[in-house]
Parts: sequence; C-alpha cells; structure tokens
Amino acid sequence: MTTHVFRAGPCAVALETTLLVHGVPASTAPALDAELRAICRAEGAEPALVGVVGGAPTVGMTERELALLLEQGTSVPKANSANLGVLCHWGSHAATTVSATMELAAAAGVRVFSTGGLGGVHKGYGCHLDVSADLGAFTRFPVAVVASGVKSLLDVASTREALESLGVPVIGYRTDAFPSFYTRDSGQSVDARFDDAETLAKYLRAELERTGRGVVVCNPIPEEDELDTALFGAWLEQAEDEAEDAGVSGRGVTPFLLGRLHELSGGKTLEANLVLVRSNVRLGAALAKSMHA
Repeated sequence: MTTHVFRAGPCAVALETTLLVHGVPASTAPALDAELRAICRAEGAEPALVGVVGGAPTVGMTERELALLLEQGTSVPKANSANLGVLCHWGSHAATTVSATMELAAAAGVRVFSTGGLGGVHKGYGCHLDVSADLGAFTRFPVAVVASGVKSLLDVASTREALESLGVPVIGYRTDAFPSFYTRDSGQSVDARFDDAETLAKYLRAELERTGRGVVVCNPIPEEDELDTALFGAWLEQAEDEAEDAGVSGRGVTPFLLGRLHELSGGKTLEANLVLVRSNVRLGAALAKSMHA
C-alpha cells in the first residue's frame, strides 16, 4: 500500500520537481527552490513542493527530500499520471510533471499549482499520436494551474483546440491572447480575461467546486523578458533539424530540443523560463491566498 505524505496547508501552492531536477543545473536547484518558496511566502501563501520520495507521493517536500532527488540527478524518472503508480510501487524517487503534480495536489486538497508551461499536442500529430498527459489531467483533477501557456516547441494551435475539445476553461490573466511560453501571443485566444487576482480567485474557487475539473490560468511572460519571435523560430528550426538528423524520437525529443535551444540561444531560453516561473509562482500564491480567504 502506497503511503502518502501530505504536509500542505489550506493556503498552499503546489510546485513541481521536474523543473528542479531536470530543468536546471543541479548546483543551482537548491537556490531556485529556496527562491520560489520565498516568493510564495512573501505573497502570504505556503509553498508545497511535490514529488515522489522513496516511493512515497509527497506534497510539501522538505529541502532534505529534494536533496535526495538531486543527488541522483537526471537519472531520477519523470512521473506523469500514467507511470506514477508503478514508480510508487517500485519505491522509486521521481520528479513530477504537470499531470502527476495535479493528481497529488488534488489528493492533498491543494487547489493552485504554479508551473512554467503545459505539455500538449506535439508536431506531427496527423502522422502519429503524441499528446501530453497534462491535457487529460485537467478533466480529472480540480486544480487551477498557473502557466505561461504551452511550450513553444509544441503544436500550439492544436493544443489550444484540444483544451477546447476537453472542456477545459482557459483563462487569461491580464491578457486576451493564449501565450506560448517564451512569447506572449501565440495567435490563439483565451476563453475569458480577468485583470484582478481577487476576482479571478473567486471565479476559480466556484469553478473548481462546480465541475471537479481543472482550469488553465494563462500568465504571459513579462513583456520586457519576451524572446524575439523570429529569432526563437530560427533556433527552434535548427534544433528540430538536428533532432531529426540524430534520430531522436518519442520522449527524447523534448529534452533534446530544450537542451539545444539553451545552447543556441546562449542561455536566453533558460533565463526566460526562470523569469516566467517566478512570475507564475507569484500569481499562484496571490490566488491561493484570496481563495483561502
């Protein structure tokens, strides 16, 4: 029987471990973790880092528990809703992605989760089925996920359509446009716009209770930190060509592309990623505080 460790209070914001374990150099992860926790607390909310520690799904991980995952580095598996149970059964450590973080947050009663960007429909969908488990998680778990849209290397238009088909509300915070991670406007729209965090919190509290499903809250990357669209497009095209030449496929594509984008951009994509994560954690904490109040 899997033992859950839930340490999150009623005014908590879920934070995923994949960013810390797989998204940044291990040497910088503890400082980033401390910074995100501090942002939450400064806004009056409680940080709740989510992961799997020795087979135990944990919401509200300690610094020591995070260190156990970081000691194993990128060999730590990524958990989504499909493999979460078997990783727990094996007694493994695991870093949670969006879908697994939503599942554990919902089980612990946490209703707000801040991340960078969602997974979605990958390019080439017409030839092979490649859709992130993140999208399906919104139909099962009542969590408001604050994100800067979806990762720019996906098929953004198809992902937005998939969210519509699944009946997932897509809400813009101070934006009418659906963002695509490094850029503020993907050319797609949101379902509704809110310009005030307290009003948005009231809607989220009612909507999560009404449906028992999740809500996407789009918080675009700050305007001054947005990457140039044309320049990013050139980096992405080169990275995709290199991935094809190297025969990279399946789950290996995304980490390969992200790694090459970091190199081709001289670190600008990672810098932008961290900026938008901080912004999303700040908004998520403000929403959690208002929803609890």
